[in-house]
Amino acid sequence: MNLHEQLGALEVGVDQLIQAVVAPQAQSISETRDQADAQQASAEHAVPEVEAETVEVEAQAEAAVSEAEAETAAPPALPTLEINRPAQNEITMTIGGQTVALRAEQIGQLIEELSNARASMTPEPPPGIPPGWRFVSTKNPVMAVQKQSNGDRLLVLRHTGHGWVPFTFSPDMVIQLYMLLTKG
Repeated sequence: MNLHEQLGALEVGVDQLIQAVVAPQAQSISETRDQADAQQASAEHAVPEVEAETVEVEAQAEAAVSEAEAETAAPPALPTLEINRPAQNEITMTIGGQTVALRAEQIGQLIEELSNARASMTPEPPPGIPPGWRFVSTKNPVMAVQKQSNGDRLLVLRHTGHGWVPFTFSPDMVIQLYMLLTKG
């Protein structure tokens, strides 16, 4: 699956999660408006016994219609994302009340999809290590190297959290990396 297909799949998944949250909210707003319209219609057609009672019913109907219109006019609140770790080998993600439990394989797939999507976004990650940045490092990672036809080197390192992380180095950068690693 190429990057565009992966981005498309990720966008479809996010759209489905948003629709699962927004559609019930829109339905609730529609039901509230229908109830307010019914109250107003019944207040307009009722034959009141006392004039004060009529005024009160009309005021309540107008208030209900105004409230429904205000809810419709205001954009619905965006769903929030909550991430929890109920067990060592499980993460739960909740968006707008919909919870999904992810196991290690699914988390790896999500990391890969997010990484591929993030690589095409702007702004790029900061060029330096940000202060207070939290990370897990992998000591002596498993690695693989391939020589490319243009002389570049593909170095793939296995990080315990991120999985396989590929880097391509030009010949000049390989020399700089060697000098940096052997600098005493």
